[in-house]
Amino acid sequence: MSRPGTSSLRHPATEHLRSWLPALLWACAIFFFSTDLFSSDNTAIVVGSLFGMLIPGLTGHDVELFHGLVRKLGHFTEYFIFTVLLARALRKENRGALSMRHYLISLAVAILYAVSDEFHQTFVPSRSATVVDVWIDTCGGIAGILWSHLRNRGKKSAWRNEEGRIPDRLPP
Repeated sequence: MSRPGTSSLRHPATEHLRSWLPALLWACAIFFFSTDLFSSDNTAIVVGSLFGMLIPGLTGHDVELFHGLVRKLGHFTEYFIFTVLLARALRKENRGALSMRHYLISLAVAILYAVSDEFHQTFVPSRSATVVDVWIDTCGGIAGILWSHLRNRGKKSAWRNEEGRIPDRLPP
């Protein structure tokens, strides 16, 4: 049996962890996707086979184009999801309120992580770092922020008071 008051001390930490764990796990997944296992040479086999089965008669050039598209969409999607998870964590940390500042923080973290991820790839022999990938990651992040904003529009905003009502006057 725990002592009185100890569970209340652990509760905020547990809630904090529950807020941030999905974003942290997704960051780990992005890091894993940047390993040799997901290099272009390795994914070409899977993507080429898949498109070859789905669309018989594709030329090698067509398969290469589809493979490149799938890889770039992967970058976009990774960072779309990452910024959504970052914004979600910030919303939970702020009792359901999200401001423009929170969205910008989410996007900045995602962009910094994209840059660090490309830097990480310079140490993987089968990978290379490109500014284009950071740009695609950033576009995915922006789309994730826009989606989060649209999804959370009607929910508690940063301007609502403790009772959940919009005050007569907004702060200056």
